[in-house]
Amino acid sequence: MGGGAGPGGGSVGRPTSAERFARRGDIAAQLARRHGGVVRRADLLAEGLTRYDVDAQLRRGVWHRAGVHTICIDGQRPRDEGLLWRALWESGPRSVLDGPSALVVAGLRHWTEKLIHVSVPGNATIRPLRGVRHHTLRDVGPCVLAGLRRTRPEVAAVRAAQWARTDREAATVLAMVVQQRLVSPAVLLGRWSAVRASRRRRFLDVVIRDVCDGAQSINELDVAAACRARGLPVPTRQAVRTGPRGAVYLDIFWDKEKVHAEVQGAHHYQGIKVVDDSFRANDLAIGDVDTISLTIPVLGWRLYPDRYLDQVARALLAGRRRRAA
Repeated sequence: MGGGAGPGGGSVGRPTSAERFARRGDIAAQLARRHGGVVRRADLLAEGLTRYDVDAQLRRGVWHRAGVHTICIDGQRPRDEGLLWRALWESGPRSVLDGPSALVVAGLRHWTEKLIHVSVPGNATIRPLRGVRHHTLRDVGPCVLAGLRRTRPEVAAVRAAQWARTDREAATVLAMVVQQRLVSPAVLLGRWSAVRASRRRRFLDVVIRDVCDGAQSINELDVAAACRARGLPVPTRQAVRTGPRGAVYLDIFWDKEKVHAEVQGAHHYQGIKVVDDSFRANDLAIGDVDTISLTIPVLGWRLYPDRYLDQVARALLAGRRRRAA
């Protein structure tokens, strides 16, 4: 008679406990590699594991719960990309990454965000989730559904600016997405034109124009009007100087005081770090000799016009003193 027992006493064809354990680990590891070290419970069951298999790994401490739907395979807690997958899985099948979180996934560099921003439709049911900020929207907007679900970059950029904690942060993210070519100026302008309401409407109107259309940005007339309102002399003219390659046109010039200010468009710099640099450079320039040259980044002017006007006033005073001497 043919026996049913193998050499080890087990039934022929039936996997041993060690084999079942190894199979669970292999399946989970393959799924986790695609999702930053985490897996969704439903995906494990779809691959043939049973609820007993999953619960057994959790009881042994081999895997770790990271939510109702999320299991951490690599380590005890999700991290990096795994946190993004967890945020989506725990927020429901219609959730999408949005704002700065969607931009980072799209390739935004040099930006860090403490919270993960997730948008859901208005009729979705969500639970509070640590480290995640949920936005309930009537219209989530155009999305990228491959991989980590997220809103398209132009949608995410506008929302990131609207949700930013400060005007400075809003201006920074808008400048960076255009400078890093995640969104074209025309597409960003088109998306902004479709926004009906925004608590930053006036500010974002001018900043998006500055970032997307330098030709329509601030010029000497804006600075002249601001100087007039402050009681300062208006610039006398645009000056022409001769440089190594011919004529050089200076944006703004006070002829009598020999003070020059150059307005830099948003395309000249990465983010708005140059704003802080310009304040330091201008302070040094005011103490220099001959012509005093100031730099005014366009986004710096939008954020801190009074600080630049203070520097113009100090430069004009210094210029008068030199002239008198």
